[in-house]
Amino acid sequence: MEDGRDMRRQHGFSLIELLIVVAIILALAAMAIPNLLRSKMSANEASAVSSLRAIANAQTSYSMTYGHIGYADQLTKLADPPAGQSIDPNHAGIIDWVLGCSAQPCVKAGYNFSIINTSGIPISSYTAVGTPQLQGRTGRRGFCCDQGAAITYDPAGGTACSLPLE
Repeated sequence: MEDGRDMRRQHGFSLIELLIVVAIILALAAMAIPNLLRSKMSANEASAVSSLRAIANAQTSYSMTYGHIGYADQLTKLADPPAGQSIDPNHAGIIDWVLGCSAQPCVKAGYNFSIINTSGIPISSYTAVGTPQLQGRTGRRGFCCDQGAAITYDPAGGTACSLPLE
């Protein structure tokens, strides 16, 4: 024995050292998560704008193909027909089943999409809207477009779109 001292060799890390590492990791995560959520909301909003552009283009094609009907009053009418059925005014095959789901609102990338405010016979005006599923979590703004195809937004996340998208 070496002068009565117990010489132990330390293996691994102490509990304090491990707790300090965990605290540092948690602090970094706390700073990164809000940025990640903001990035996700921005991506959802960009997807919503793109989806509304697709709906506006589909509406133009639909009204040209089915002039006696005008614009579609439901997203389903713009979608692909069910398997084994042919294209017709109720399933024009212009957009996919994600945006042209079986019942409005159709959900895509954290947003709900619908066609509202149709008027005329044949239908000569409509408003396509995209609103966040969870305001402040999946998106901040609501988006709208109409037969003029200009996209506007509602900063409150609803359908009262009055500000032009720039």
